[in-house]
Amino acid sequence: MDGDVRLHPLRRSDAAAWSQLRLANRDWLAPWEPSAPGAWEARHSPAVYRAMRRAARRRAQLGMALPFAVRHRDRLVGQVTLDNVVRGALRSAHVGYWLDEAAAGRGIASTAVALVCDHAFGPAGLHRIQADIRPENGRSRRLVERLGFREEGTFRSYLDIDGDWRDHLGYALLAGDHPAGVVAHLRRSP
Repeated sequence: MDGDVRLHPLRRSDAAAWSQLRLANRDWLAPWEPSAPGAWEARHSPAVYRAMRRAARRRAQLGMALPFAVRHRDRLVGQVTLDNVVRGALRSAHVGYWLDEAAAGRGIASTAVALVCDHAFGPAGLHRIQADIRPENGRSRRLVERLGFREEGTFRSYLDIDGDWRDHLGYALLAGDHPAGVVAHLRRSP
């Protein structure tokens, strides 16, 4: 928790709110979402949330993911997930996030991702977090850059997003990049 931003595990009781948010934010989210069969409405129902939550919970129990709901002033506004967690010599994960358009531009997503990074580098014991972002997603690029992620390269035709294979820029943040923590770094940034 930091100010009005709070993270918690995905809750069964959030199914309706999650569905409403995803449906209301179709135009805002669809350009950045993985391609999937079926209509947007069918893919964002409460039943789909429950199935996604069960799968995320199983992955979390296996140590392969750390999924979090994002709340602002006790209202569900998005999600941040560390996925593809690898232990051993690599100790890394990929971060993905989305936020309600009505909550954008107020530092909520930045705070949520910073909180997840601090958890990853602290209790979860990870060394590296990678964020893969489409070059034209300026908002997301600015978010990770503000947190201190560094651009490391371009992945050509990397992911099937919004109906086509899309290039992505690879950003990474290392545990030692902000010894005082990512939230502390965010508070100091302009």
